[in-house]
Amino acid sequence: MPGRAAVVSGDRHNGRVSTTSLPAPDRSPQIREALLAADFTADGLLDLLGAPAYAALARSETVPALRATRGRTALETLVRLFLLQRPVPAERAAAALPLEECAADGWVVRAGDDVRATVDIRPYGGPEGEDWFIVSDLGCAVGGAGGIGSQDEGVVLGVGGASTTLAGITVRTPVGKALDLGTGSGIQALHAAQHATEVTATDLNPRALGFTRLTLALSGAPAADLREGSLFAPVAGETYDLIVSNPPFVISPGARLTYRDGGMGGDDLCRSLVSEAGEHLKPGGYAQFLANWQHVEGEEWQDRLRSWVPRGCDAWIVQREVQDITQYAELWLRDSGDHRTDPEAYAARYEAWLDEFESRRTKAVGFGWITLYKSGSERPSIVVEEWPHPVEQPLAETVRAHFERRDYLRDHDDAALLADRFELAAEVVQEQVGMPGAEDPEHVILRQNRGMRRATKVDTVGAGFAGVCDGTLSAGQILDAIAQLLGEDPVLLRDRTPQSIRLLVEEGFLDPVGPST
Repeated sequence: MPGRAAVVSGDRHNGRVSTTSLPAPDRSPQIREALLAADFTADGLLDLLGAPAYAALARSETVPALRATRGRTALETLVRLFLLQRPVPAERAAAALPLEECAADGWVVRAGDDVRATVDIRPYGGPEGEDWFIVSDLGCAVGGAGGIGSQDEGVVLGVGGASTTLAGITVRTPVGKALDLGTGSGIQALHAAQHATEVTATDLNPRALGFTRLTLALSGAPAADLREGSLFAPVAGETYDLIVSNPPFVISPGARLTYRDGGMGGDDLCRSLVSEAGEHLKPGGYAQFLANWQHVEGEEWQDRLRSWVPRGCDAWIVQREVQDITQYAELWLRDSGDHRTDPEAYAARYEAWLDEFESRRTKAVGFGWITLYKSGSERPSIVVEEWPHPVEQPLAETVRAHFERRDYLRDHDDAALLADRFELAAEVVQEQVGMPGAEDPEHVILRQNRGMRRATKVDTVGAGFAGVCDGTLSAGQILDAIAQLLGEDPVLLRDRTPQSIRLLVEEGFLDPVGPST
């Protein structure tokens, strides 16, 4: 899994983000040691709270967690202090933390006999079982029916579903240089630090850079090169092996909220991000983004996205969800808590969103993943598809293999394809569909139980071919054997089958293993 995080909604002092300076990271190792000693980890929280209360946190419901932390253990104290953001007695805080150091460095403040947290610290489990901590503004949980309810311009959010989705699809091969563009609280930089020699993290919001510094320090990760600025401006002229970004992709009227609103017209921010990424990628490098895009009247959304892809790059673009403009406006108005304001003010904001969409002839908004691969090919592979179905995260290896297969198919004509050997991919099963008692199935389906979990219908030849693929015989030899069994002309079968083989390779049902020896 890309990570396991405790996602909660807590109290904010006076309902506003603190404008005081952020904690100092100097004594982060001591604080980290105390957190781990108390089992303030993702697994520790699950054990303490139990599954129902733990799941309730992701819905921004804190009552079950409050009931589960009424004891006096160090873990219960830390949960109340940093996750639920409730004041705790100073004597209990001192038993769980090096309190004087935490106060001196600004992690907590004293309020009479109590102690309050100045930042949200939430445990996050890394892909190899690492115990990490994501530091963000107080009460800035992501997820839950009511959203975080923040209308603060410079708020820095913690980890949420979008963050973990991007972390899960990001290719994790060892690289020299990685760029986290729009780092926020630093989760993507934290992941990248595990497999990149150098990590650069940028953000328009200087507070976000401060939080990224804290996240890396408290997680025991190497420091990143932190740079302030918008889009690629802070890294002009530089290239990277990996670029990741969970940008402020929300399409809205204006740029009211820096942490989520693009601030450019329509989906121009996402378009700029994708189209400019090519010149910052090294050969063989990946750029991976989450994005929103407009569905414009009289225009195919697939064509819109194809036009974003920079020269020299292959692309795989997956639309995971589509909302009509009313659903979309309501989602983000609720996210910022506008539905809890004066009804007239809410209606005015709603009207402004609809006016914006009407002026751009936008009928719906899509959400999904965009991955670029710097192949340098003059015949780029650009796949734009809609896939709203369940997938199995992490998908990093599925993404890497997608582009590897595209390279393979681009370099192999039909003759080379038939000379190669293939293996049926792991976790692929065959299903036969037909009437009960029928001698033969109406059709045969191959289904993946991992990755994208695709399914494809195949004919008798396709089913027989896939079933025999174990890397022993070449595709041509298998087809000759099938032709003999079916009494067909082997030459005609060889002529008509390569396209079907290509489709099975494209969609990950077959893996090429090389030519016959």
